[in-house]
Amino acid sequence: MAALPEIKAVAIGGSPRAGGNTEALLHHCLDRMAAQGVDGELISLGDLTIEPCTGCGICRETPGTGCVISEDDFEGVFRAMVAADIILVGSPVYFGSATPNLMALLDRAGYVARGSGNLFSRKLGGPIVVARRAGQNFTYAQLLMWFMISDMVVPGSSYWNMAIGAEPGDVLADVEALATLDRFCDNLVWLG
Repeated sequence: MAALPEIKAVAIGGSPRAGGNTEALLHHCLDRMAAQGVDGELISLGDLTIEPCTGCGICRETPGTGCVISEDDFEGVFRAMVAADIILVGSPVYFGSATPNLMALLDRAGYVARGSGNLFSRKLGGPIVVARRAGQNFTYAQLLMWFMISDMVVPGSSYWNMAIGAEPGDVLADVEALATLDRFCDNLVWLG
């Protein structure tokens, strides 16, 4: 039997609060994939500064230049995304959408990757969202569009990758959400 290729995953937590429900779900995914031999890391944006895209276009006009905004933490996170085979992004729902810090990262990463030869093309991944009550569908769709325009492969599951939780750890009692994420992670590993 041939050895499986080494697969690396990066999970990016878009919550500004450490140790919350978004990170709990991402840790759950990383643990599920680790049990199947996938090495992974969690990057929390909560302690990082990612400036928003200015739309200058330099990353598209001069391929390979990267992002001209250099006084923040973008480059390290972007390098981890490029090095990974699987990219997961997680966000709590803030007023019906993903957090601004996650969108700042994804906007810049998308432009830089496209300007450098579509660096995310055919990578695997998908979004994971959590809300206290509602807004998951829109936020899930918002993040899913980033994966689609990045030419990535997003497997399905038994439901959408979303959970309900208000207080830290609440999502770990959302049995249906955890089962959905388990199937999603299994499908990512199967595809890898």
